[in-house]
Amino acid sequence: MRTLAITDVHGCSNALETLLETVQLKPQDVLITLGDYVDKGPDTKGVLDKLIHLSQHYQLIALKGNHEIQMIQSRHNISEKHLWLDMGGKETLDSYAKLGRQSTLSNIPNEHWYFIENICLDYWETDSNIFVHANLDPHLSMKRQSDYELFWRKFDYRVSHYSGKTMICGHTSQKNGNPINLGHRICIDTWACGEGWLTCLEVETGKIWQANQKGKIKTASIDQFKPSLVNS
Repeated sequence: MRTLAITDVHGCSNALETLLETVQLKPQDVLITLGDYVDKGPDTKGVLDKLIHLSQHYQLIALKGNHEIQMIQSRHNISEKHLWLDMGGKETLDSYAKLGRQSTLSNIPNEHWYFIENICLDYWETDSNIFVHANLDPHLSMKRQSDYELFWRKFDYRVSHYSGKTMICGHTSQKNGNPINLGHRICIDTWACGEGWLTCLEVETGKIWQANQKGKIKTASIDQFKPSLVNS
């Protein structure tokens, strides 16, 4: 069994499909996705279709990100919609628009709303790791973490969590296409929706696969991105 982590797909269905084909996901694997499936990229609909399929046929643990939260708020509060559109929501609506129809929230199927509102979790914790979208307060238990920490706070260089577990997150896009590995904190958002890569981390071994929207693939190890090695 492998534990695999992917984050910040942002509508990049080509990169996601290429990455999953390369990783060769098996039924015994656990795939943890860290949120921000929607917005910015061209095919949010395709990404959510794929994740829903994975949730039905594989062991998927899906977390929500700040973009899912903003999308949900836009559904229930029209005053939030303009902010969401500015965050990349327009691209999301466009991916659902049918020929000759306007890009509106009503085009989004209930199955997709149910997935982001009810299936996606706030965080996931194992014996050795804590998976979150954005960040966590190292001095608080997971039940006491604020929404700001979990979904909005940028990656930083704070001390390790008091539990001794390693935090694995996304949210803070690395424009150079490389993950950040502090040992106790790892960020694998490598700007898939820009000119970077969609990254998959095999937690047990540290192996990394990366794919982009053009179908290119590369591999590495998370150990290559420790500060002492990156700066040497």
